[in-house]
Amino acid sequence: MKLKFGMSGIAAMAGLLVAAAGVSVAGAAPAAAATCAGVGSDYNGDGLVDNVVTDPQATVNGAQEAGLVRVIYAGDAGVAEISQATPGMGAVVPERGDRFGSAIAWTDFNGDGCTDLAVGTPNEDTGTDGTAIKDAGILHIIYGSPSGLGAGPATLLYGQESFGSGTNEAGDLFGYALQAGTADSGKPFLVVGAPGEGVFVDGVNKANAGAITYMQGDTRGLITQDSPGVPGIAEAGDQFGAALAATNRYFAVGEPGETIGDDAVAAGGVAVFNHTLADGLPTPLVGLDQAGEGEGLAGIAEAGDRFGTALSMTNYRPASATYNTDALLAIGTPGEAVGSVQAAGCAVVVRIEPSGKFTQVKALDAAVANVEGDPTAGDSFGQRVAITNTNTEVVTTTSTTRLAVGVPGRDVDGVADAGVVHIFNPLDSDAGSADKIIKRGSGVLPGTPNARDFTGIALRSGTTLLYIGVPYSKDPATSKGVLYTMPWTDIDGTTNVGTKTFQPGVSGLSDIGTAFATVG
Repeated sequence: MKLKFGMSGIAAMAGLLVAAAGVSVAGAAPAAAATCAGVGSDYNGDGLVDNVVTDPQATVNGAQEAGLVRVIYAGDAGVAEISQATPGMGAVVPERGDRFGSAIAWTDFNGDGCTDLAVGTPNEDTGTDGTAIKDAGILHIIYGSPSGLGAGPATLLYGQESFGSGTNEAGDLFGYALQAGTADSGKPFLVVGAPGEGVFVDGVNKANAGAITYMQGDTRGLITQDSPGVPGIAEAGDQFGAALAATNRYFAVGEPGETIGDDAVAAGGVAVFNHTLADGLPTPLVGLDQAGEGEGLAGIAEAGDRFGTALSMTNYRPASATYNTDALLAIGTPGEAVGSVQAAGCAVVVRIEPSGKFTQVKALDAAVANVEGDPTAGDSFGQRVAITNTNTEVVTTTSTTRLAVGVPGRDVDGVADAGVVHIFNPLDSDAGSADKIIKRGSGVLPGTPNARDFTGIALRSGTTLLYIGVPYSKDPATSKGVLYTMPWTDIDGTTNVGTKTFQPGVSGLSDIGTAFATVG
């Protein structure tokens, strides 16, 4: 039990500065820039894109699963380690099971040109007067500066109450999922998921119905499925806010526990919003689910499908427009049965238009014609998805769009649950025409497949790079987890730049960790 602090204490402690010496930096210190350049995830303002990798299961100061975040500065500018043991993090200390770094998101919150980092700690216990509020969850916002992340303005620490998003309650899991960016209004936004939030409907508490907190500029508000215009009904176990995805115009909220109809428990759903504020809240656009046959997206809503477990969103520019008016949303459904094959999994790509109109672009699973491989029970195809538009300056076509689908339960060459990543060009008319399976030890992905590696459990995509984390690697050389970054052009076979590998104990990273690259 962790008896530590109340939210009033957090507000007072948030004024502490994170001194430059308080963030542990290995190798060369981050290069100090005169001003911040405002380029992507550039935390020290030198004009280069930096990388943040988390290990929420890392042991810190003897506390197992306290959690650790590493900042890998580009240009050989060193590696910084940030945990709850870092000075200036507020009234918290590393404790068993906190899972600091379970979710991260980044944007320039204070407008100085340096990227800032939001870090979720959903299993943090809060409390006052000797009473623990277990797994209430907290959020840190750590500011970038010319001297690096955490070396400038004061780090801010929030719980739900201090963030203006409800009451701190046991099991809320505030900070379980995060998304951030700059809205088309020009203001920074942040979406914080609390899938364990209870929602009162007609005086009855719907446990684990879930909620999100939305911030744009100085405006903040709490949103549940009981909020005006939000698709669906707040029900116990919906887990609204368990997954998030966003672009500058839209964001999507996964509710994988959503019941569809009378008995399809945890069939799942997704709510889509735009960033246009009305009465201080974003505008709900549409709800997505599989529903009944012919009523929703591909498939039939069935118990345990968990549609919306994974989400990823990218910009889409139609031929009729001069900018990216629309978005492509990838949705993972890892519990989907394919034919009689249970939990084989599937994914779908949906186009979202400003009016809220949606069009199913592609439905994918291992049984689709010409797609490599076969559906197997427990594959969990769609446990993670990552979609990207590699060139947002032109009309979106199949040549600019890529989708990575994590299949962590796939057996590889007889090795159980080694896992793979399946690559698609989702705008191709034939889904299998250019698909590829990436597995360890083959092509662009180094390493050796081992039982229960669960490759595909951690995915992220940038405009030029695909990031594949193998936090549960059983390869002795990478037993603390490993992150691979590879150019999309290498995956396409048009270049041979090479895959980069990041792991504890190598290239300036300290040799500590448990599940490095769970997120990152």
